[in-house]
Amino acid sequence: MSMFTVFLKAMDGSKYPETLKALSDIPIPAIVAYVVFLNIAACVYEYVAEQSYSSVLTLSAISHCLGMVLLCIQAFSKGAGGISAKALILDALSASLRLSSTLIYQGYLPSDATGDGVYQFFDICSLFLCFVLLYTVLVSQRCSYEECDDTMTMTPMVLGCFVLGALLHGDMNSRPIPDTLWMTGLFVGVIAVLPQYWLITKSGGRATTLTAHYILNMAVGRVLSGMFMWHVREHITCVPWVGNFEHAMAAIFLAHAIHLILLSDFAYYYLRSMVSKSDRSQQGLLIPQQGMLI
Repeated sequence: MSMFTVFLKAMDGSKYPETLKALSDIPIPAIVAYVVFLNIAACVYEYVAEQSYSSVLTLSAISHCLGMVLLCIQAFSKGAGGISAKALILDALSASLRLSSTLIYQGYLPSDATGDGVYQFFDICSLFLCFVLLYTVLVSQRCSYEECDDTMTMTPMVLGCFVLGALLHGDMNSRPIPDTLWMTGLFVGVIAVLPQYWLITKSGGRATTLTAHYILNMAVGRVLSGMFMWHVREHITCVPWVGNFEHAMAAIFLAHAIHLILLSDFAYYYLRSMVSKSDRSQQGLLIPQQGMLI
C-alpha cells in the first residue's frame, strides 16, 4: 500500500473513526500553533516575498520552527518523555552552523526580501527553542526524560559531517570556512533525526502525537528546502575535484534525499497508525520497529 493511499484513507473519517480519534489527540495549543504559523507563512509568502519562488526556503525554516514549537508544547504539558536530548543538541548545532554563514554572507539565502532577515529570524527562533527544550529535558523535566534509552552514539557521525563538509563544500560565499560550516550544518541536520528514531525504537516503537508532528514538520521543511535547491541548482558552484563535476550540488541533493528517505519512512508508519486501530495505544503512536530504517 502506497503512502498516498494511506493518506487518502486517513482523510476518510467516516470509514476510519480511528483517524478522527488520532486528530482529536492533538492538544488545543498545538492547533493554535498550526493556525498561527500557517497564517505567518501565508503573509510572508504574499506580502514579504511577493510570491517569489525562492521564498520556499524561508517557508522551510518556518515549518521547522513550527515543529520546535509543537515539541515545546509537548514538553511543557506532558513532560520530556519521548524527546531525545541528543537530537536537540544536533538540531541546535545544525542551526548554529547554518547561521554562522547566513547571518553574515549571502551565498545560501533566498533571493527575495525574506533573505534580508526573515529567513534568519526563524532559524534563530528554532535555535532558541532548542535551548529551551534542552533546559526542560535535562533540568526542569529530567525526571520524565528517558535518559537510559537516549543512548545513540553520535560523535563519530558529527566528526564525519565536518570532514565531508570540508571536502564537499561549495563556494557560494567565496570563503572556505563559512562554506564549510554551511555544508556541515546541512549534513548534521540530516543525522539529527537519528537519535529521535533511536529513542522511539528503544522505547518500544511508541511516539507521542506531538513528537510525530514535529518529525512530520521537519519532513515538510526538508521538501521545501529541496525544492529551493533544485530551483537554484544551476547557481550552486564549487571548485571541482574531478574534471567539471560539481560535487557540492550533488552532495546537497544527496543529503536532502537521505533526509527525506528517513523522514518519509516515519511518515508512512505515522499515517498508517492513524487508520489502524492495532497501531494505537494510550502511550501514543505505535511505530513498528522492523519498519524503521535504523
